Amino acid sequence: MKIYILGICGTFMAGIAMLAREKGYQVVGSDANVYPPMSTQLEQAGIEIREGYSTDNLDETADLFVVGNAMSRGNEQIEAILNKNLPYISGPQWLYEHLLKDRWVLAVAGTHGKTSTSSMLAWILEYSNLQPGFLIGGLTQNFNTSARLGESPFFVIEADEYDTAFFDKRSKFVHYHPRTLVLNNLEFDHADIFNSLDDIKRQFHHLLRIVPSNGLVITNQQDENLQPVLQMGCWSEIKSFGMDQQNNKSSLAVNQHNNKVIDNIGNKTYSLELSSPGLFNQLNASAALLAAQHAGVPLETGIQALKQFQGVKRRQEVIAVIDGITLFDDFAHHPTAIRATLEAIKPQTSGKLIAVFEPRSNTMKMGVHEKTLGAAFNTADRVMFYDNALLDWDLQLLNSDKSEDFKIFTDIEQIISNIVQTAKAGDNIIIMSNGGFGGIHQKLKHALQQKN
Repeated sequence: MKIYILGICGTFMAGIAMLAREKGYQVVGSDANVYPPMSTQLEQAGIEIREGYSTDNLDETADLFVVGNAMSRGNEQIEAILNKNLPYISGPQWLYEHLLKDRWVLAVAGTHGKTSTSSMLAWILEYSNLQPGFLIGGLTQNFNTSARLGESPFFVIEADEYDTAFFDKRSKFVHYHPRTLVLNNLEFDHADIFNSLDDIKRQFHHLLRIVPSNGLVITNQQDENLQPVLQMGCWSEIKSFGMDQQNNKSSLAVNQHNNKVIDNIGNKTYSLELSSPGLFNQLNASAALLAAQHAGVPLETGIQALKQFQGVKRRQEVIAVIDGITLFDDFAHHPTAIRATLEAIKPQTSGKLIAVFEPRSNTMKMGVHEKTLGAAFNTADRVMFYDNALLDWDLQLLNSDKSEDFKIFTDIEQIISNIVQTAKAGDNIIIMSNGGFGGIHQKLKHALQQKN
C-alpha cells in the first residue's frame, strides 16, 4: 500500500510516516519550510519528502492520502484531491484505524508538558521490558525515533487538543480511544481554533467521555481548570498528582525542595532524580509514574527508570557549551511554559540568564498573550525578542519602560552579533521557539566558536 502524506514534516505527521513505513507501507509526502529534526529523521528512514504543495509533486498513484491539520482549502494538492475524488483521511483517523484500535493506548493531554511526559512514560515502559509503541511530538534522547510500532499492546501517544483536519474540527485526541489518560494541565491556547477556555474544556470533556469505566484518568490536582472538566462527568477511576502541601490528597505528591515524591496510597517516599530541573518536570514525572503503574509497572521501577531518562530534544536541551557559555534550545511558546523553564534554569546560572524568543505560534501571532508575555521573562537577566513581521500586534507594547535588558530585534544576525559581543563565561543562553527560528541555533553556535 502506498500512502501520500500532506504536511509530512510536522511532528505528528512525521510520526505517522514513521509508523506507516514500519508497517511496510510505501510512504511519500510533501511539506513546506522543511527543517530538522523531523526532516532529518524522515530522510534517515528513507522516506521521500517533496518540497512544496505544487500539484506536480502530488503522487496520484497513492492508495490513500493522509491529510495533516495544517492543510486548508486553497492548497493546490488539497484541491486536486477533492476535484479528482481521490481517497483521503485525517492523520488521527488513519492512526486509529490502522494501529490504535487493538492497542492499550496511554494518552498524555494538556496545554504543557505533553512531549516530556509521554517521553518519560514511554521510557519507563521500555525500561520495564514492555517494549511499547509510541508517537511523541519530539525526539527523546532515550530513543532514536519519535514513533515506533512496539512489540506489546501498550502504545503511548502525545494527545494534542488541536483540530484534526480541515474537514474534521474535533480535537485530534478524540480519535485515540485511550485506556489510560493523563490530564496534565489546562490553559487557553490555540486561539486560532478555540474562542474561549470553555471551548477547550468541552473538548477535554469529550475525551473523558470515551475513557472506559475500567480505564484510568490521571489528573493534576494543582490545576483549577481541570476540575470543571471532571465535574462535567467522569466514568473512570481517577488518580491525581500535585505538590506536597497541607490537605493534599494526591495519589502522588511532589516535594520540590528535597526532590521527593510521596506515594500517599502506599505510604512510601521516593527520591526523584531527573536530568532536567524544575517543578513542572517533577509533576510531569509524577503523571508518567502513575500512568506506567496502571500498565503494571511498580512505582519503584518507574523511579529507577527516570534516573536514566535523558530528556527531550528542544526541551531545555543543551546544544553547546563554548568558553563557559551554555546554549540551550527550548520549545516553550506559552507564557506559563516560558516562566517555568526560565525559573528552572536560573538557579544553574552563575552569570546572566539570556532569553532569546521568537513569538511564532498562531496564538502568539494573534496577540492573545500580549498582557502576560512580558512578565513571563522576569526571571531572565536579558531578553531578546525577534520581531519576525508576522504578528498582528506591536511588540513594542512589551517594552514600554525602554529597559536596556529588554530589546526587540528585526534581524537574526543582529541578535547573534549582540550576543557574541556581550556574552561571558557563566552565562546561560536559552533560545525559545516552536519553529526553526531562521537557523539561529547553529548560526549562534558557530559565531561563538569563531569569537576567539
